[in-house]
Amino acid sequence: MRRALLALVPLIAVVFVSAREPAKPVAAASVSPASRDRGVYRLFDDAEARWVPFELTPGNQIRFTMQLDGRDRTAILDTGVSYTLLAKASPAVDTAKLVAGGSAQAIGGSVQLGWMPTRTLAIGGLARTGGGVTVTDLPAIATGSTAAVDLLVGADLLAGHALDIDYAAHRFRLIRSGRLPFKGETAPLSVSTERSVYESAATLGTRRLAPMIVDTGDGSAVTVTAAGWDAAALRVPATTAVSFGLAGPVVSGLAIVPEFRVGAMTARETEIRIEPAGGFSQSIGAAGRIGSGFLQKYRVLLDPGARRMVLSRGPTADTPPLRSTSGLLIGIEKDRLKVLHVMRGGPAAAAGWKDGDLICTIDGIAVTGDYASSPIASWSAGTSGRVVTLGLCDGTTRKLALKHFY
Repeated sequence: MRRALLALVPLIAVVFVSAREPAKPVAAASVSPASRDRGVYRLFDDAEARWVPFELTPGNQIRFTMQLDGRDRTAILDTGVSYTLLAKASPAVDTAKLVAGGSAQAIGGSVQLGWMPTRTLAIGGLARTGGGVTVTDLPAIATGSTAAVDLLVGADLLAGHALDIDYAAHRFRLIRSGRLPFKGETAPLSVSTERSVYESAATLGTRRLAPMIVDTGDGSAVTVTAAGWDAAALRVPATTAVSFGLAGPVVSGLAIVPEFRVGAMTARETEIRIEPAGGFSQSIGAAGRIGSGFLQKYRVLLDPGARRMVLSRGPTADTPPLRSTSGLLIGIEKDRLKVLHVMRGGPAAAAGWKDGDLICTIDGIAVTGDYASSPIASWSAGTSGRVVTLGLCDGTTRKLALKHFY
């Protein structure tokens, strides 16, 4: 099903480039990433049969259920996070065990961290005894949904094995490194010693971009630095978009390019987000990110131990990305839509729309809690020339003529 174009695109990357101790520690003790108990891992003999079902959130993230200390917890699979994160608001947090964990660089700025030891952890055919999790604020808006999750499962838990993500069947599994369960096109993959996240390389125009973080927690398709975009010298129209990281909102450029290459694979009509100068990728020494908005078009094998990523085209691989024709990027707030960003050069900008405007009806139909999966959600990327009547929550109405503009 084609999704409506929403602004609720989460960009969750937390990279321990240089962890620092906070000015006010969570507790008297402090545990640095280098000195943490790593735990003991076991991959069961039948791991290949232990598929983990997941749902793809409105923000293109892999949400599933795992076990932490013997209890089910909700989680997002996030190869762009160096160390697995537990939400501070989760009932799984034991404040008596919580110690200071420094801070780390996240999209939107830096975040303060704690650290908590754990007894057991299990995902599919993988189990860990001992070890621990990083603890920080994890707002729902940063996970692409109105509902928060307990955990972001990061590279520390995943990288010792191969991760097979079958997006079309909504399932994934962890298997032995070196296995090749399906055929596809191959790209390089490693876990960097500097950033402790999954990294590959890509080509945009004639420009090779490396390292590119392979980030299943990033709901967008592909993100590049401003310098990388300029070096690619592509003559395509661009607008603006907003996304959300753990440290807050980020405004970036947005364009759709005719060709994007990852290893031996060439993708057509790919959505590219362009970070401003000094953005997250540049600040950690990366060229950009390949997110779940791109990866979901393929079956994906991420195997840093074998130094390869394998992509097999899925049923939507050649489907062009949706383009906003309204110029409004919106978030869902129960029974209303909130304008999170007015895109540069779009019809909404020309009509005077502002960030924060609240919409309660679309062509007379009320916005409800199931808006994201309802037919009315397609209006923001509707046919050029269509006129939509939007009812604001203050009782006024506005008409908006849709138009292609990028």
